[in-house]
Amino acid sequence: MDQIESFAPAKINLTLHVTGQRADGYHTLDSLVVFADVGDRVVARPSGTLQMFVTGPMAKDVPVDDSNLIMRAARLMGVGAELHLEKHLPSAAGIGGGSSDAAATLRALAAMTGRKVPADVMPLGADVPVCLLARAARMAGIGEIALPVEGLPRLHAVLVNPRVAVSTPDVFKRLDHKTNPKMGPTPEAWGGAAGLCAWLVTQRNDLELPAISLQTVIGEALGLLRVCRMR
Repeated sequence: MDQIESFAPAKINLTLHVTGQRADGYHTLDSLVVFADVGDRVVARPSGTLQMFVTGPMAKDVPVDDSNLIMRAARLMGVGAELHLEKHLPSAAGIGGGSSDAAATLRALAAMTGRKVPADVMPLGADVPVCLLARAARMAGIGEIALPVEGLPRLHAVLVNPRVAVSTPDVFKRLDHKTNPKMGPTPEAWGGAAGLCAWLVTQRNDLELPAISLQTVIGEALGLLRVCRMR
């Protein structure tokens, strides 16, 4: 097989409930996750050595060594390959770009070699299991639980990124309360996009205010979106 191309969609947390913190420091979550139709692309080609190349509008400063989850995913698979990342998603934007890239790499290398993806991909990061699923899911625990959610309506959404990096560990440090209620039960019938939105306003994103406290421009962007929605 000459090459395999794999899509790495942006991950969107429609809800994000922080439910606790374990003794090892990891936070437990309960989140409804969906995936957008925009994202990065990973192309894998057979090679005797492992090497990586990056192009695309967001390629600047993307590492090509083992600090990149793509390289770590390939090493987890134990595969030599030439990996080409076409980078469209901004880094440190809370949309799982690196994790989705790693998941796309695992899928591509599995298809290219016939090997199975390892059962435990958590060493690559807490978002990788749900990104490997790459469909609407309820994510829980520290990310190791990713259960498909059926019947979610198509949702037209605007993703706004003010081009400021926000470190996930720093956001969690700003969280005042680490033990919060879980997400409510998902409806048996969503009632279309309007029904989904009506349910979402009863849920939370516990990391929204901590992120805004780190980068006030995030709050400004949200305020602008709300004004546009009212017009």
